[in-house]
Amino acid sequence: MSWEPTQFDATPPASLEPPTPPRPHWLRRLLGPVAGAALLVWKLAGPVLIAIKNIKFLALGLSFAASVAAYSLFWGWRFALGVVLLIFVHEMGHVFQLRHEGVPSTAPLFIPFLGAVVGMKELPKNAWVEAKVGLAGPILGSIGAAACFALGWQLDSQLLRAVAYLGFLINLFNLIPVVPLDGGRAAAALHPAFWILGLAALAGRFYWRPNPLLVLVAAVAVYELYRRWKERATPESVAYHTIPWSQRVTVAAVYLSLVAVLVVAVDLSHVARPA
Repeated sequence: MSWEPTQFDATPPASLEPPTPPRPHWLRRLLGPVAGAALLVWKLAGPVLIAIKNIKFLALGLSFAASVAAYSLFWGWRFALGVVLLIFVHEMGHVFQLRHEGVPSTAPLFIPFLGAVVGMKELPKNAWVEAKVGLAGPILGSIGAAACFALGWQLDSQLLRAVAYLGFLINLFNLIPVVPLDGGRAAAALHPAFWILGLAALAGRFYWRPNPLLVLVAAVAVYELYRRWKERATPESVAYHTIPWSQRVTVAAVYLSLVAVLVVAVDLSHVARPA
């Protein structure tokens, strides 16, 4: 490739008088102030928009750090960090699926001793989408826990195996078929009877090992079950839950397979909690 120098005309102009500039078109005169105002607004709003985005990341970071600090009081910071990271992986499964479905959502927000939440800015279009969003968290969370378990096995690290165990257990707990848990989202594509079974499972879990968290989950589950049951005959609810049988079978197969895999994984990865 060759480059040729640009040719410049060095001939001086015939007259040193500057030419009279043409009058601007009326459209330019009209749009000029508008464009200037728009540029000013953008310059002022740009930093605000960036600040809002930074606030979201700040809330994520602060809530993450608060959860690690809270769990560290009981488990030590290394174990706490590993568990919170696995919770983050779980929540990102929901975020990725929500974005794939075109449903606007918030970034994960961690709540010490309660896990984390991802807010949906609008409802999914039907129960099939809700089920996929609900199952995406435990699927990705289980993959993360499996990676942690494999690394712990390779490095002979009891700490990593213990983190993986709790990660498997968290994902399994989330598959109890009651809303607000992920299993309840999947049950929306199956049958309301699954929600009743989920309440029975929560009651049995509380009887076996009482925990205030279970009471909170059960209270939300009862309210959600009552609300959905009351609205079951409305046209909106009927349309929302009317999906092809092929989709119901797919949700049931994925849900039951995931439960079975996690039960085995919890048993295989169970180790004493490290000091």
